[in-house]
Amino acid sequence: MDSIEDWLRRPGGLSGHLRDLRRGAGLTGAELARHLSWTQSKVSKIETGKQMPTDEDLSGWLTTCGATNATKATLTALLAEAQGLHQEWRQQVRLGQSAIQRNYDQLVSKASRIRNVEIVYIPGLLQTPSYARSRIEEGVRLHGADPDEVDSATARRILRQQVLYDTSKRFEFLVFEAALRVLLCSPLDMLAQLDRTLNITDMPHISLGIIPFGRQLSIAPQNSFLLLGDDLAIVETFIGEYMFHGEEAAAYSTVMEQLANDAVYDDGARKIVERAIADLRSTT
Repeated sequence: MDSIEDWLRRPGGLSGHLRDLRRGAGLTGAELARHLSWTQSKVSKIETGKQMPTDEDLSGWLTTCGATNATKATLTALLAEAQGLHQEWRQQVRLGQSAIQRNYDQLVSKASRIRNVEIVYIPGLLQTPSYARSRIEEGVRLHGADPDEVDSATARRILRQQVLYDTSKRFEFLVFEAALRVLLCSPLDMLAQLDRTLNITDMPHISLGIIPFGRQLSIAPQNSFLLLGDDLAIVETFIGEYMFHGEEAAAYSTVMEQLANDAVYDDGARKIVERAIADLRSTT
């Protein structure tokens, strides 16, 4: 699906209706916030689709602005629809992780440039089977996915890595050093994963940047994300997957460019991975 923000602020969407309702009541954003004991930024975020209101938020907004019963019914229905969309990722996982992996296959195959920033995970396209399996099993625990699909979903993810050998594509990976240190699988599986991460840098159309501990950053890494081409950013959270296009995707591209300046590459990146390998071996 498109991002929930796009859905909220589309023509006739919930955000616009709430903004119009406030204006019709003769209230500024600051005045409404004061009535509801909110910050003004919360009002602004709701009106621009950057934050989805809760049921309680909506009730307070409608009451403060003197909404009619008809308006209350309309906006309550819109919020319920938004909440349903917000749960789409959870429903997709329950319907089948293999299907989700196939969707990613299609998106990646169409892109000529694939960029990925990861804070605590090894990028999906670089994962070993054991590491990938641990991530997919996490989906079972978090989202109630079918455990019988773990094998097939893992196989789909690994099969997608064949795209790495397409030299007509450009791959750019930015990984925080934490991703090399956090144990999300067994130590032995992590050693194999680090070795795989090290070897992938030998391919000329693939770049791997490592952002080391202690590096002063130009921008805070709020979340991991995947960029496919120049017009699609995918952000996955604990409760949903969001796709951003246009200006929003461009914003993620800008973040990627700034973080890239904070990374080390080539021999510098290899030394960081090798140090993580050595440190892990010393504890196993």
